[in-house]
Formats: sequence, structure tokens, C-alpha cells
Amino acid sequence: MVTIVGTIERLWRYPIKSTGGERLTSVEVDQRGVTGDRLYAVRDAEGKFGSGKSTRRFRRMDGLLHLSSRYPGDSDRPELIDPHGHAVADATTFIRAYLGRDDVAVVREGEISHFDQLPLSILTTATLGWIRQAIPGVPIDERRFRPNILVRTPPGTPPFVEDDWFGCTARIGGTLRLELLRASERCVMINQAQQDLPHSPLILKTVAAAHDNRLDVLARVAAPGQVRVGDALVLE
Repeated sequence: MVTIVGTIERLWRYPIKSTGGERLTSVEVDQRGVTGDRLYAVRDAEGKFGSGKSTRRFRRMDGLLHLSSRYPGDSDRPELIDPHGHAVADATTFIRAYLGRDDVAVVREGEISHFDQLPLSILTTATLGWIRQAIPGVPIDERRFRPNILVRTPPGTPPFVEDDWFGCTARIGGTLRLELLRASERCVMINQAQQDLPHSPLILKTVAAAHDNRLDVLARVAAPGQVRVGDALVLE
């Protein structure tokens, strides 16, 4: 039995980890995930990657979310965009001045993955809409939660419907198949200011109280393919 649970509303890719992403109308998805997603990161002298948090693999570097990144044309090397929307001449030179650190560089992924957990994050408009209603004074859109795929679900779909998809296989387009596994464990990064979105501690508090700090569905790629805005997401 197959079930259409929604359509692809928006697609996002984040060429340089922990910076703002680029919105796409279509993109190839391979075994690693969305092609080029988080393929580059800011790395310090200890080998830790710039993030909104500090862990064994990541180093908190405030301000990265005020930047963004994109792949220009057919290039496989991303551009870094400054807070005013201008592409910088050299990403590493700019980042060192921006962060006030000379021990960081923008580097391509090597043996250590840049992903926090799994390659793909999928979020629904049902869950996003619930969060907006729960904290109406705080500007909310999907950029807070950095999904690759935002799925528009039918009216009346309950929030956190993504939980019902765990263990399923999703089909999108002609050949793309995703194994839907579990939710992301959220951290203070969803509170942080970015571009036109202000800082708010209410976001993580709300997600923690309502859903144990979990939000979205994480996926592994079972079969590669292309995804386009407007495609149906089908559970098999």
C-alpha cells in the first residue's frame, strides 16, 4: 500500500555547514544526501567544525548563521555570502577576519562527516505551523530548523506527524527512495539569530516541552534520484 502524505514545498541546501543555505527548485540526491549539502565547513586548528554548539566534533562559532553560501552556476565550490548579501573574494580570508581567529579555514569534507546525524532532514508544514501558533510573538520559518525538504501536508494534519513515518520508505519523483529513521535532537542553534530572524530562547523551550527536543524526520538515501518542488512524497 502506498500513501501520498504531502508535496514538496521547498528545498534547501547548505553548502558551507552552519551558514544560511540556498533555496532550490530541484536538486539531485545521491548516497551522501543532497548533492553538495554541507560539503564544506569552517574548521579550526583542533579539527573541530564551526557550529551553533560545542561537542566532541563541533565548536560553537557565533555569527555563522548571519552568513550564507551557494554554488554559483555549475561550480562545485561554494561562494560565501557576507551579511550584506555580497559574495566574498576568499572564504577563508573573510572567515578569519569575521570571527577574529587565524586558526580557521573553510575546508571540504574529508574522512570525518560534516553531518550532525543523518544526511537528510524533512520537516512538514503541519509541525512548522504548530510552532508558529505556540509562540506567536516569534518569527518562525523553516530556516530555524535547517531542513533539506519542507513538505506541505493537507489541512488538518497533526503536528509532529513525521513521527508516524519512522521505519517507512518514502518515494519522491521517479527513482529517489529514502529510509525514514528518526527525529533530530535539537539544540540551542534553533534559538539563534540569523539574517532577519531574531534570537529567541522560547523556540527550544517550546520544542522541548512539547516533543522532547525532537523535530523533523531524518533519512538515509536508499536509491538516488532527483527531487523537485511540487513532487509528491509517497510512503511505501
